[in-house]
Amino acid sequence: MNDSSPTSASASAPGTAAARPAVVLDVWCELQCPDCRGALDDLRALRERYGDRLELRLRHFPLDKHQHAFAAAQAAEEALEQGRGWPYIEAVLGRVEELARAGEPFLVEVAGELGLDAEEFDTALIDGRHILIVDADQAEGKAIGVTGTPTYVIGGERLDGGKSQEGLRERVEEIADRLLAEQA
Repeated sequence: MNDSSPTSASASAPGTAAARPAVVLDVWCELQCPDCRGALDDLRALRERYGDRLELRLRHFPLDKHQHAFAAAQAAEEALEQGRGWPYIEAVLGRVEELARAGEPFLVEVAGELGLDAEEFDTALIDGRHILIVDADQAEGKAIGVTGTPTYVIGGERLDGGKSQEGLRERVEEIADRLLAEQA
């Protein structure tokens, strides 16, 4: 899936074709999660290292303990629809404390800051047009054993980053390198 897909935020630009099939890294994430914010540097490094060879997909897994996580997941889907998924995701994750304090108005504010249609964001949060995508991601996550965020799935392996980020990027790189070598 690429960034124009309503169900994922991909590292590759819309409409670009990879020279060879991409390895998929699903990142089960929650936009009010401090641990997910901590994973941003690793995700940026992976995107920089692999480019189009690694398809990075955001998968929603809002946790009950974070009051605004479900709305934030819907807002991320609206940002994807408006073509600015990753910039929006990174902006919200970078300010999880503000999201916790301000809630949905903060999500609309960030959209405006990024030049997105803030009025459409507000409408999307009210009409719930992205709820089914978020629900489907969460159900799939539960089905494969995701219990916290961030959790990574690459090459059929699930890596839990909610307990510790220590060594996860290196493990993702090992798996990605192996999978890419198998494709060559």
